Amino acid sequence: MKKYIFITPEGNTTAPNGNDIENMQVIGIVEDVIDENEAFKKLLLENDWIIDAEFNVAEFICYEIK
Repeated sequence: MKKYIFITPEGNTTAPNGNDIENMQVIGIVEDVIDENEAFKKLLLENDWIIDAEFNVAEFICYEIK
């Protein structure tokens, strides 16, 4: 079975000095799946907040991790 990490270019974070910083954000890590498609489905099924937060899931970037 494989493990995947999903990241998105959407959003920003606040630096320690208070400045807003645009960056990539980790959306989630999915384990024990066969492939990227299964990982994507599992990510969305187990994390309702992703849709509620109105992320554009088409912009998600997926990497297999060890």
